[in-house]
Amino acid sequence: MPANTKYEQLRTSHPSFCYDTFSYKQTDDGLLIKFRFTAGADIVFEPETFIPQRSFFDFGRLSKEQYDMLIFQMGMVELVSYWKCVCSPKVVIKPFAIGQGEIAFWKKLYFNGLGEFFYINGITANEEDFMDIACESHHKPHSVAFKLDSDSYLVPIGGGKDSVVTLEALRKAGTRIRPLIINPRGATTQCAEIAGFSQSDFFEFRRTIDPRLLQLNAQGYLNGHTPFSAMLAFYTLLASALTGLGNIALSNESSANEATVIGTSVNHQYSKSLEFENDFREYVKAFVSADFNYFSFLRPLSELQIAMLFAENPKYFEVFRSCNAGSKQNIWCGNCPKCLFAYIILSPFIEPGTMEHIFGKNLLYDSNLQLYFDELVGKRPTKPFECVGTIDEVKTAVEMTKKRFHSQTTPPQLLANCDTNGCVADITAFCNDNNLPKPLEKILRQELENASEKYRQSISHGNCCGKRK
Repeated sequence: MPANTKYEQLRTSHPSFCYDTFSYKQTDDGLLIKFRFTAGADIVFEPETFIPQRSFFDFGRLSKEQYDMLIFQMGMVELVSYWKCVCSPKVVIKPFAIGQGEIAFWKKLYFNGLGEFFYINGITANEEDFMDIACESHHKPHSVAFKLDSDSYLVPIGGGKDSVVTLEALRKAGTRIRPLIINPRGATTQCAEIAGFSQSDFFEFRRTIDPRLLQLNAQGYLNGHTPFSAMLAFYTLLASALTGLGNIALSNESSANEATVIGTSVNHQYSKSLEFENDFREYVKAFVSADFNYFSFLRPLSELQIAMLFAENPKYFEVFRSCNAGSKQNIWCGNCPKCLFAYIILSPFIEPGTMEHIFGKNLLYDSNLQLYFDELVGKRPTKPFECVGTIDEVKTAVEMTKKRFHSQTTPPQLLANCDTNGCVADITAFCNDNNLPKPLEKILRQELENASEKYRQSISHGNCCGKRK
C-alpha cells in the first residue's frame, strides 16, 4: 500500500489524538514524570521520564505552578513522537488551554520537525492543515518566574565531538558548568568523566518510550524521525529550573541550517537549526519564563571548525562516539554515513594512523561506502538523513586531507575521484548570526584563534594534530 494512502486511512480511522494528562511525583530516589496520550479507546500511550536525585539540587525548589508549566511543555513535545504513528487530523490538548501564538509555534515545530518523516514515507502534507489543535481546558498557564544564576551553564552531552568542544572550552575558561545527559550510555558518561565529572555530578534524565508505540510500528503503523533536539530543549528547561543554572549551552553548529533534501526545506537537523533556536527562545520568553537563556555555544562555527577544535583534545579520542547504528554497543559501526562523515571531517586535522585506530579501519578505502560518500559531497539529490555537515564543508575536508596527507601519494579510494574544485575554507571565520552571551563569544573566538594558529603551524612544519605517541 502506498504510504500516502496509509496516511489517509490512518487519519480516517483515528480522527482525534489526545494529550490527556501529565503527572509527577517524588519518590525515594527521584522524580517520576508520566504522560498519557490516546488515539481512541484502543490506543493508549503512557511514556515515562525519571530524574534521579542528586545532591546538587532539591526537588522542593520548585512550586506546583512551576512544575505544571514545565512538565506540560515537555508533554507537548513528547506528543509528536506518538502522534506520528496515526497522524490524526485533530489534536486535543486537555491539561491546559493554549492560545493561537502557542498553537502556531507547535504546528510549525511538528511540521518541520517531521519533514523527514513526511518525505521518507511519501506523504503529501502542508503546515496549515496537517493537524488542527484544540483545547478542552479553559485554564491557561501564565508565564512564571524562576530564580536562576546568570553566570552558570548547563551543558547537554551527547557523546560526540561537538559537546566535547563546548564542555572543554567552558571548563578551561573556569565557568560554572553542569553536564546534562539523557539516557546515559558509554560515550556520554565517559566524555563527562574525562572532563572531570562523576555520575553524581551530572543531571540525568531517564526517558522511556512506551512499548505500545513499537508494537504499533511492527504492525504497520507509520514510523519515522522526530525532532529529538526540540525534546531536549524543553527537557533542559526543567533541568535549568531545578539546578538554578540559568544558561543552557547547546552544541549545534551553523552547518545544521542546511537542508537535507537539496532545494527543499526538509532538514533532518531542523530542531538543531538557528531557525528553531530563535523560535524556541521567543516562545519560552513569551509563554514560559523570561529567565531562561537557551543558545548554542557552537552556532558561530562550522562542522569543519569544530573538528579542528576537537582534534586539540586527544584525551577524548578513545571514548567519543557519533554513530547512531552502533550507539547501543557504544561502537563506531564503520558502515554508516554518520561514521563516514565523522571520518572525513576529522581527517584534515588528525594523523591517518590515529584515525584508523579510532574507527577500527580506514573508512576512506571502503568502496561499500561510495553511495554515502556521493550523498555527502552532493552528487545525489539528498544528503544522508543524519546529523552531518554541509556539502561544501565535506568537499573542503576532502581537499584539505588530500593536500595535507596525500600530496605525494595516491589518495584513498573514496577521495581519489572526488572533484572538490579546489575548495578552501576560512578556518577562522566566525558567524555573527548567533545568540551567544558576550563573555562566551570571547571564549569561543580565543579557542578558534588558538586552534587555527596551531593547525597552520602543523601544516608548515609537517606535523599533525592528535598524533599518537
